Amino acid sequence: MTKAKARSKSVKKKINRVVLKISGEGFGKPGGFGLDGDALKRIAEEIISVTKLGAQVAVVVGGGNFLRGASVATQLGIQEASAHYMGMLATVINALALQDRLEAMGQQTRVQSSISITSACETFIRRRCIRHLEKGRVVILAAGTGRPYVTTDTAAALASVEIGADLLIKATNVDGVYTADPKKDSSAKFLESLSYNEVIDRRLKVMDVSAVDMCQRHGVPIAVFSLLTRGNMRKAVQGRLIGTRIHH
Repeated sequence: MTKAKARSKSVKKKINRVVLKISGEGFGKPGGFGLDGDALKRIAEEIISVTKLGAQVAVVVGGGNFLRGASVATQLGIQEASAHYMGMLATVINALALQDRLEAMGQQTRVQSSISITSACETFIRRRCIRHLEKGRVVILAAGTGRPYVTTDTAAALASVEIGADLLIKATNVDGVYTADPKKDSSAKFLESLSYNEVIDRRLKVMDVSAVDMCQRHGVPIAVFSLLTRGNMRKAVQGRLIGTRIHH
């Protein structure tokens, strides 16, 4: 893992607008259920460190810290589509929690949801989302794509294309992409750079194939690294090659 941290290379393209994808697990304690205050604070600090650079930030949140649609459908014997909608509501909970934490730290924020919940947040409108970003607000995108059977990874890729992001950041609990799970396999090798096709062909468990394919078709690079290391997001936006970079 030290290999990823030791690099000081940089990329040429300036990052003006970024989409950060955080899984639901990132909002809680490892292996736990629900929200954790320390995790929320850490995420908020990383985001604010980037906005201070002048970069615009949109955040796509998952809901796995509360439930996962497919698993809940099996456990409860309900229709999977209904369970996926339940999962979308879980992402709204995370989005509202992150919004309040950011605003308590002085960062203006808006939550936009792909399903209409007008009492709690705005409905996603592309032009309005971009306008918020241009005004320096962090926009938290909840409820995935608003449709079942589609993951929040794909929602993040779609958002990146829709709002014209320069970089999609996939936050994980390890410092990049490996040939295997480094926590389970000591022989796992760190992969510094990958093409979109390599990720798809090797079925590397980074993001859904549909998400990687969408980024490939529209030329959105993906950075995969851990938010547990303070300063990683700031370095990525400054152009440092942090973690694993997926690109053409």
